[in-house]
Amino acid sequence: MKRSSIILLILVILLTGCKIKKDDKKMIVATNFPAYDFARAVLGDTDTIELTMLLKPGSEIHDFEPTPKDMKNIIDSSIFIYVGGESDEWINDVLNNINKKKTKLVKMMDLVELKKEEIVEGMESDEDDDEYDEHIWTSPANAIIIINYLKDEIIKLDPDNKDIYEANAKKYIDELTNIDNDFKDIVNNAKRHEIIFGDRFPLRYFVEQYNLDYYAAFPGCAEQTEASAKTISFLINKVKEDQIPVIFKIELSNGKIANTIADETNTKVLEFNTAHNVSIDDFNKGITYVDLMKKNIKVLKEALN
Repeated sequence: MKRSSIILLILVILLTGCKIKKDDKKMIVATNFPAYDFARAVLGDTDTIELTMLLKPGSEIHDFEPTPKDMKNIIDSSIFIYVGGESDEWINDVLNNINKKKTKLVKMMDLVELKKEEIVEGMESDEDDDEYDEHIWTSPANAIIIINYLKDEIIKLDPDNKDIYEANAKKYIDELTNIDNDFKDIVNNAKRHEIIFGDRFPLRYFVEQYNLDYYAAFPGCAEQTEASAKTISFLINKVKEDQIPVIFKIELSNGKIANTIADETNTKVLEFNTAHNVSIDDFNKGITYVDLMKKNIKVLKEALN
């Protein structure tokens, strides 16, 4: 496999051809935006620990290839946070070469109850779909579990700032609890309990938490971007039959399928953010997972009423 060969070559260069520069500042490396944002929330304004996100803002996690600098950062890190699913398969070639006495490995999928990928009626898939869904962070309840775990690990890394980290984590978790309550309130008072995505659907944990029905073009980790006429026709008919007012697309998507369905059903397209990544502009603005969930509250309310 090309990706494995590249990673092994990088590791050989790093571990045999270069001396890793020592630095007094501790470092946390996160593979994707949710991992980065949850650690950032706990760290707050403290500058004793450096935080790095490997996935570049605006890019797709399924296309990620680590650079030599990425590999060096992982090896140098005090805490390495990764999801552990299909998109992180490249990490398997790295783990055996990490000094686990120096680097704490945090696999987020180990922290929560997992659910299998699901194929619902009308959905396309070219996989066996027996994998666990890796998009665990889409549930605010799971986000709270992960943040609490990261808080404890960060305190072990920097116990002198324990009170700061505990206060930061509590503040963020309080915000997430409010968001969770807002979602519950919307669903409990909704006219309908069905959502339709003309896109991939990486929100299994979200709909399970709030007891929502859904239909979509592809499962969450699908690589397809073009849906068949059969799938599009099914979704169009579903929208008409169930009088669905909103078609969702996910962030960083071209929205082509959603727009096709909307054109045929005289409905509108809105973006539901799965928080897997943010645009360069949003990243530079300091947009957080909480910010994205607040936007989702608004669009979900419109879609269910």
